[in-house]
Amino acid sequence: MPKIGPFRKSKKEDEKTEMPPPEAKGAFSKTYLKAMPLRDLSDLKAIKNEVKNGNVLILRITPLASKNIEDVKSAVNELYEFAESVGGDIARLGEERVVICPQNIRIWREKRQVSKEPLPTAA
Repeated sequence: MPKIGPFRKSKKEDEKTEMPPPEAKGAFSKTYLKAMPLRDLSDLKAIKNEVKNGNVLILRITPLASKNIEDVKSAVNELYEFAESVGGDIARLGEERVVICPQNIRIWREKRQVSKEPLPTAA
């Protein structure tokens, strides 16, 4: 089928962006953003493997929290220690989600300055 349309690459562009061979992994390996539910403590092994493979995970912790809140605390503590051990990052996203990143990705956190002065108002 011929490649036509404004969003299609020409054959010359396809040749320029040829993927490196599998043994040349590194700078060209892909990072995926994956959403997964945390249903049980046994899911931690798969989560750790995904992060070790360089993927970013958004974990929905509600399924486990509805069963046992102590297991949620244990799982989050274990993931925190794991993230630190691999040089990754971990943070809470609201009440139901946690994001965990591999070594080469950092989570941006806004640092707010605490001021003792009252905030200006429009009045």
